[in-house]
Amino acid sequence: MPACLKGQAVFRCQEQRIAEALEIRKEEFQMNQNQADKAKKDEVLEGVLQEFAKLAAIPRKSGHEQAVSDFLKSYLSELGFTVTQDEANNIIADKKATAGFEKAPLTILQGHMDMVCVAEEGYAYDPLKDPIKLVRTEEFLSAEGTSLGADDGIGVAEAIYIMKTAKDHGPLRLIVTTDEEQSMKGAIHLSADHLKDASFLINCDSENYDELTVGSAGSVDLDFTRELKRVEPETSAAWKIEVKGLRGGHSGERIGDGRGNAIRTLAMILTALQAKGEVELASFTGGKARNAIPNDATAVIVTDIPKADIEAVIADQKERFTQMYGNVEPQILVPLTSVEAAQQVLKAGDAKRLLSLLTILHTGVYAMSTVIPGLVETSANLGVVNMTAEEVEVQFFPRSAIDQKLDEFRQYAETVAELTGFTAHIGTQSPGWKENKESRLAKIVAETFAEQNGKPMKVETIHAGLECGWHFRKNPKLDMVSIGVTTKDIHSPNEHLVLATVKPQVDLIVATLHKIAAL
Repeated sequence: MPACLKGQAVFRCQEQRIAEALEIRKEEFQMNQNQADKAKKDEVLEGVLQEFAKLAAIPRKSGHEQAVSDFLKSYLSELGFTVTQDEANNIIADKKATAGFEKAPLTILQGHMDMVCVAEEGYAYDPLKDPIKLVRTEEFLSAEGTSLGADDGIGVAEAIYIMKTAKDHGPLRLIVTTDEEQSMKGAIHLSADHLKDASFLINCDSENYDELTVGSAGSVDLDFTRELKRVEPETSAAWKIEVKGLRGGHSGERIGDGRGNAIRTLAMILTALQAKGEVELASFTGGKARNAIPNDATAVIVTDIPKADIEAVIADQKERFTQMYGNVEPQILVPLTSVEAAQQVLKAGDAKRLLSLLTILHTGVYAMSTVIPGLVETSANLGVVNMTAEEVEVQFFPRSAIDQKLDEFRQYAETVAELTGFTAHIGTQSPGWKENKESRLAKIVAETFAEQNGKPMKVETIHAGLECGWHFRKNPKLDMVSIGVTTKDIHSPNEHLVLATVKPQVDLIVATLHKIAAL
């Protein structure tokens, strides 16, 4: 081979070896980069879940938040924040701005510490004493036998993690309220002083990572009570009738799905039975929270109607239910069980008035929005029936984006109570939160999401209650949005959190805080 050709071959061989070496190094770099990205992702996810586990270990049913409030006060103080615990047990924690960003506007991160506590049928669980037992898979975080409490424990956990780790930000304030799920007591009693000096508020209580909420519905608690008179039953044959297997779920987010209501369904069955003969009512209970669609209800009756006839009525009513809800509720069960003879039953008039109330009250969608296609504007949920020996209580929960329609429901409740012999108790009406078309914060969050995810964020008003309505009433100039990780089947034992949305959510909030600091 000529020397020149030999030299060219050697050179080409060297070039090839160099190219191969560079490719190997490129692959190694990419591998190291992927490992670094995964480590960072794991670091954020694990950090947030560690904060959530601290909350899950503390029973925090709505209206019973003293223990978790005391924990947050102590824990956040230990982290070096300036902490206030107010008379409603709300927690307000302030963190100074990073050096150089002291003049940036104050931003509030906000969530609520309480949770809706529900359990699977037969699962031993005391919501006032028992912690949530976390179950983790590669994709999801859920709970053993109970609701998870990611609504809104995960929002609070993320906010705490961000307060601990964020850099290059303006002054931050964390507000964690009490009793959001039941009465919004925390938001109602939160001093306006904690809101008036802030420019922005990020509420962390939404359920879908790719959705930006800029408005929400108002609501009002409407309760009905009646003292009961009991008598000895006329016969000894006692039966337990149950309605179970329904999907339940959040009475705002899921009300538009057309799901069945176990309380209404059981009341219709008992009403149909009365047409077959004498039916005495010993007990009626159902539902777990006013803002959760009831997925089960139970009654004990005393009657001499033959078992076969009772089963025929149940079968007929079950078929009727299936015709109305079968596509949404395919798993309904209506078991009939013989039980020990009841010692006392409701006086006939009391039983009739209760069933009349439960069948008269509207439950489900009342009106659709005329402004936003596909959005439920007004609805109502027949949420809970509690019965003791002396009294029965019915919890009814209307929602609406229009305050005047809630006023109508208040009048409706008073009229229905008068007709059925109940006493109506009108609770505090929570205001709706109207969309701010000029929101700078909404624009920042939406743009940041698009930059990070390569797709637009859904911007919407929701048919559910958020504390932002109360915050807005106290500071109309406060620019607010609500965001959250993706959670499914909240307010039910099937509640689960999509783990893959946790780090992106943290990244979204942190990047938003950086942009606010640069304003």
